[in-house]
Amino acid sequence: MNDLLAQLAIGDRRTTGKSAQVAQAILRNPKLFDVVFDAMWQSEDVGVRMRASNVCETVTRTRPDLLQPRKSDLLKHVAAVTQQEVRWHWCQMLPRLALTRPERRRAFALLTGFMEDKSSIVRTFAMQAMADLARQDEQLMPQTLALIREFTGNGTPAMRSRGRKLLQELQAADGN
Repeated sequence: MNDLLAQLAIGDRRTTGKSAQVAQAILRNPKLFDVVFDAMWQSEDVGVRMRASNVCETVTRTRPDLLQPRKSDLLKHVAAVTQQEVRWHWCQMLPRLALTRPERRRAFALLTGFMEDKSSIVRTFAMQAMADLARQDEQLMPQTLALIREFTGNGTPAMRSRGRKLLQELQAADGN
């Protein structure tokens, strides 16, 4: 097993283990990114997948350029992972990509499906990602506003709070 992945295997699902150290190692040597990225969808260890997604999200906050060459895998393979931790980090990474209009539509459709996820955290991050994509593509705005209104009305307290904030931001940007 790769040394980075061995570090990500340490701990249980309640901890991020050595994720911060792995993220720092990747920021020092970006060639290591692909090993951890692939673990998000190829590892059989749920803890490794969880921590790998955390590391990739953390690294791409500073280095979103590392994600772009892996766009196809993010949209196809990582999006298919049903593990909640991978999904919510996927939602955070998605808007960092430069997407074509068809890719943005496909990503939006995936996010719409995530709104049925049992995890309210996944649903909350999916709302945020939808809003981010709608800011990039005005044709997504009406559907985004409708979905966020729906989940602001009947979601969890976190979803209602995030939804109110997103509606204010989006309506101000959209002029509604």
